[in-house]
Amino acid sequence: MMTIRPSLCLLALVLAFVVPGCKTDYDDDNVPAPPPPSGAAAIEWDKAADSSTSTLMSKFWNPSGNYFNDKNTSTGFNYWPQAHGLDVLVDAFLRTGNAEYKTYMDKWFSGVPVKNGNGFLNEFYDDMGWNALAMLRAYEATKDEKYKTAVEALWTDIKGGWNQTMNGGIAWRKSMPWYKNTPANGPAAILAARLYRNFSRPDDLDWSKKIYGWMKDSLYNNNTGWVYDGINSANDGVRNTEWKFTYNQGLFLGAATELYLLTNNVAYLNDALRAANFTLSDNVLTNFTDNLLRDEGGGDGGLFKGVLVRYLTQLILAPGMVSSDKTRYVNYLKNNAQTLWTKGTDKNYLLYGSYWKTPPGASTDLTIQLSGAMLVEAAALLADKDLL
Repeated sequence: MMTIRPSLCLLALVLAFVVPGCKTDYDDDNVPAPPPPSGAAAIEWDKAADSSTSTLMSKFWNPSGNYFNDKNTSTGFNYWPQAHGLDVLVDAFLRTGNAEYKTYMDKWFSGVPVKNGNGFLNEFYDDMGWNALAMLRAYEATKDEKYKTAVEALWTDIKGGWNQTMNGGIAWRKSMPWYKNTPANGPAAILAARLYRNFSRPDDLDWSKKIYGWMKDSLYNNNTGWVYDGINSANDGVRNTEWKFTYNQGLFLGAATELYLLTNNVAYLNDALRAANFTLSDNVLTNFTDNLLRDEGGGDGGLFKGVLVRYLTQLILAPGMVSSDKTRYVNYLKNNAQTLWTKGTDKNYLLYGSYWKTPPGASTDLTIQLSGAMLVEAAALLADKDLL
């Protein structure tokens, strides 16, 4: 997903763990190490997460259609954010054990496909990847076979998006098989790794390694850790070196983390660290003045930070993380979360702003609210692990 829907951007483009001694010493890379926020009152993150996710459901859930509205003031439907809404429900269910969240998950499963043409399959491989990831988490949390069945159907379709244009990679959408990007390949690599973790099918691990390897070769700057958005959008072999989005960084480091957890190969961990450090040290992705993740606007862009937060949190929790890296990332997320909760939340409505220092007023996009909800749920998870 792009801040502007990729099809429009493409048109514009056409037109004009770690073993001692094995880990790279990133402490020498001049990456800013933010101090823990000071002077702020202690936040009970579990209670904050209860309030946050409750607001998501009360203000964005469509009770007649059983899906998430695109704004708190409208009833529009967008497929890919539905996955992240389900993810937040899974987060809350795992954190609380509250059966109400499971009820909403089941309602989601019945309502979303109706709005998506009476099924979960879609023109966009990235959309399907996001929803397969969320439903696999729902299956892991509940062991309800319907989620697994839906994931398997999506995974079969997603694999069909792989072709040899640009030496491999999964296409962004079915009508543009030549265009390959991180938003399509990142979720697929993570999904394949998690399918292997759940069901021990060697083919899934092979797929994850293959997709990840293609991303690293084609869309990753090994020197800096910058994850490029896509390649060959105009069928000209050109890599997009203009767009920098937080969710691309999150997807790549998320895939690297999953493969590291499965293989214990430190090379994957180092890739993840490099991508994470780039995010913290790049003044496009991080606003150095506030040490906050950038404002990526509303619409699709409103969800980008939430993706980064989800997978950076998983990296923090990975075994083998050295204390300096873990501390840096925890402090970074803590600053973002405290700032959002104390400054970027409109307390009259409990709505989040697209920049986590600025409240939105009476209306905000589902995507923006989801990113904030994911950050607050991540803070609650880290606090439960005594890291925050």
